[in-house]
Amino acid sequence: MNPVTVVGAGLAGSEAAWQLSVRGIPVRLVEMKPKKMTPAHVSPWFAELVCSNSLRSDELTNAVGLLKEELRRLGSLIMLCADEHRVAAGGALAVDREGFAKAVTERLRARDNVEIAEEEVTDFPEGDVIIATGPLTSDAFAETILRRTGSEGLHFFDAVAPIVSLGSVDMDSAFRASRYDKGTADYINCPMNEEEYTAFWRELTRARQAEVHGFEDSGVFEGCMPVEVMARRGMDTLRYGPLKPVGLRDPRTGREPWAVVQLRQDNAEGTLYNMVGFQTHLAFGEQKRVFSMIPALHDAEFVRYGVMHRNTYLQSPGLLDRYYRLIGCERIAFAGQITGVEGYVESCASGMLAALELAARRLGLGSVDFSRNTAIGALALYVSGGSVGDFQPMNVNFGIISPLEYRVRGKRNKNAEISARSLREIDALTKGELWKCVSL
Repeated sequence: MNPVTVVGAGLAGSEAAWQLSVRGIPVRLVEMKPKKMTPAHVSPWFAELVCSNSLRSDELTNAVGLLKEELRRLGSLIMLCADEHRVAAGGALAVDREGFAKAVTERLRARDNVEIAEEEVTDFPEGDVIIATGPLTSDAFAETILRRTGSEGLHFFDAVAPIVSLGSVDMDSAFRASRYDKGTADYINCPMNEEEYTAFWRELTRARQAEVHGFEDSGVFEGCMPVEVMARRGMDTLRYGPLKPVGLRDPRTGREPWAVVQLRQDNAEGTLYNMVGFQTHLAFGEQKRVFSMIPALHDAEFVRYGVMHRNTYLQSPGLLDRYYRLIGCERIAFAGQITGVEGYVESCASGMLAALELAARRLGLGSVDFSRNTAIGALALYVSGGSVGDFQPMNVNFGIISPLEYRVRGKRNKNAEISARSLREIDALTKGELWKCVSL
């Protein structure tokens, strides 16, 4: 059997390679790291998390929580490794990013039918292909994709938040708590009073930005808005966004602070914390100067500064079908953020679905039609043509999933019912032949 070529070993590519491999289909996984790195990648591992270490909510009343549970039940490698390397993050699933990425890499390298090729791809390989090169697709391959698909190239800018060492955080100025005391106190909260916040906001709006070719504020994806861009929208924008103090009470004063910067654990040892919602493209020196104005971070050690990079994605409606295949050339499928899905979990889901369809075809089985009742199916249908007007990258949400045919009181109750319906469909699908042939 000829191998399937999977280009890119990020979240989508790693998941796709795994789903094919465990079904006995040989894979040639091509990854240009570490020979060629992108501006945002720092490690040689597969499935590197370049932005946050959080895979967001783990609750079934949240659409991404539903999607994660669907993936678990479908046998996702990414979810398996994420659950194994979970770190404290309240109701969210956050991971030790290095331990997680190493685990994904080691499991794929251990597969006898997965060949790893460390090289850059600049043209479409022969045979069956899943292209999962992500939002940081190399310029040469991006040009090939746009030339071969004939689609208009789109892109937006994405930003990464800084990471600080726990030992450098002034815990006399900070406190541990979760919002509304829900769950355990997994976040370090760095409060500011009105005077401190005003001074911080003023300097943040004036700080010097790093030069990024082609960058304008309007070219930023709203879900990863740099903190300085957000600040320029108004003095209170941050206080109603990532710095909102609602549900947090400073134990020293017994009152809600004026603003709060939250830090979330970034590694299993609990020695590194990332600044939640602080994606930025400020110059490194400016990050040190301005972020050190936060009282608890006055002597902070920044082990990684924030950076900005270009994200590239396709105009997928009308170009890709519901299995992420290129219409008119179905041997080629795309997966991950290059398709227009936004988010770690969504990228993983697209890689899984593309691989399952390809595996079914290779094994002579019928297609697995994930319906719009499921999060994984609804996302693929949105990307392939469910959007209205200008196509924009989007996270999974209940708005794209089929509504219930009966009335349920309360948003959480309704979402829980939608999730229960979806998981019944997923459980029925996993009794099919495509899961019976899985060999771990």
